[in-house]
Amino acid sequence: MSQFLPEAFLPYLPDTIQIIYLIATFFFIRGLKLLNSPATARKGNQFAALGMFIGIVVTLFDQQIISFEWIIAGVLIGGLIGVVLAKKVAMTAMPELVAVFNGFGGGASALVAWGEFSRLVDPTTMTPDSLVTTGLGIFIGSLTFTGSFIAFGKLKGFISGNAITFPGLNVINIGSMVAVLVLIGVFTFDPTNQTIFWIILGLSLLIGITSVIPIGGADMPVVISLLNSYSGIAASMAGFVIGNNLLIIAGALVGAAGLILTQIMCKAMNRSLSNVIFGAFGGDSGGGSGVDTGDKTVRETTPDDLAIQVGYASKVVIVPGYGLAVAQAQHVLKEVAEKLENRGVQVKYGIHPVAGRMPGHMNVLLAEADVPYDQLLDMDEINPEFKNTDVVLIIGANDVVNPVAKTEPGSPIYGMPVMNVDDAKRTIVFKRSLSPGYAGIDNPLFYAEKNQMFFGDAKKSLQALNEALNDV
Repeated sequence: MSQFLPEAFLPYLPDTIQIIYLIATFFFIRGLKLLNSPATARKGNQFAALGMFIGIVVTLFDQQIISFEWIIAGVLIGGLIGVVLAKKVAMTAMPELVAVFNGFGGGASALVAWGEFSRLVDPTTMTPDSLVTTGLGIFIGSLTFTGSFIAFGKLKGFISGNAITFPGLNVINIGSMVAVLVLIGVFTFDPTNQTIFWIILGLSLLIGITSVIPIGGADMPVVISLLNSYSGIAASMAGFVIGNNLLIIAGALVGAAGLILTQIMCKAMNRSLSNVIFGAFGGDSGGGSGVDTGDKTVRETTPDDLAIQVGYASKVVIVPGYGLAVAQAQHVLKEVAEKLENRGVQVKYGIHPVAGRMPGHMNVLLAEADVPYDQLLDMDEINPEFKNTDVVLIIGANDVVNPVAKTEPGSPIYGMPVMNVDDAKRTIVFKRSLSPGYAGIDNPLFYAEKNQMFFGDAKKSLQALNEALNDV
């Protein structure tokens, strides 16, 4: 599009593009900052989207762009697909959508690196650092692509959420990664060897599959944030390949933010990143609908009894989990909370960092139901308040409220920070059955004297409670 500009302006075009890239970067950084709070997250997304729009438009004026028609067509088609997805995809499917986005981001970065390399008649004209970044871009982008779609399959149920592994798999994965890095070095010295190039691509795609397959469902929040980081790093590598500063900066921001979030998730689970990647921990909970507890006593409640307990309470804390998302019960939960507030009951929500299947899943889910942001408290904020709480409603959560994490050193979740719901005067667990969570271990909270179980689909159970509150 530079041909449409006045000829006198053309000498200043490269510098102008870089300045505008810096302006776009400001919008990225500002948007990322605003994502820190649910109250400002929507505005943060708008800032980041504006920055990306500026970057795309300005790139069209780059003198290296020969034909911009295909780029505009891609923007329009991609924008249309994005609008449709934003309107159609349910909030419960957001983790799957994020996994797909990560995959496409990694794949796009790999294609950029591949395309830049392929267009050269003589690849030996590339500098060694460009060849290294090309190899790394293809490596990281390709494994992100396949790994993200494996994560998508696990989240969607196409692939078992259990850890799928076999003896020696970790050794194979590590060996394959080392082999790819060695081959990238060889490729740098001999870029004309097409065989090495294709081996790098093939191994990278395979590593993405074999590295995510053995990771169980309990670790999906960590996997999603890690793959998000990978997609950013791949984008940054692609930026180095084509010499685009905006892509370098944007990719670095995504990569850094993803790594920080991954670390936060690991800390919330009291597990190291290496343990997540190589530990093969957790999976789908089996369990049926029965309540066979052997010699353990389970105390069940009814809608009418529960309505009395919460209706005459002074303070109620709601702890949501993935069961709330599966049942799509966030709106009826909001109705219950409003009825309690109208009766003078103080209502708050306690959000565990890894509740759900992606970071911030519960926050987004409750925000969709217009739950006030100031009622959403993270684990560190809400834990001290449980001692002064009359009733805790646990909606579909399991491992994040399991007291075993504090009491049994031999437990796989020992040391994991959990919600101290057992400090409250009364706990009510909404759950389909007594089946274990992703960790695959029993939860003694279910049998505690201060606990009552409300079996059934979370949405139907909350609807029954909502109706019962009318008679209290």
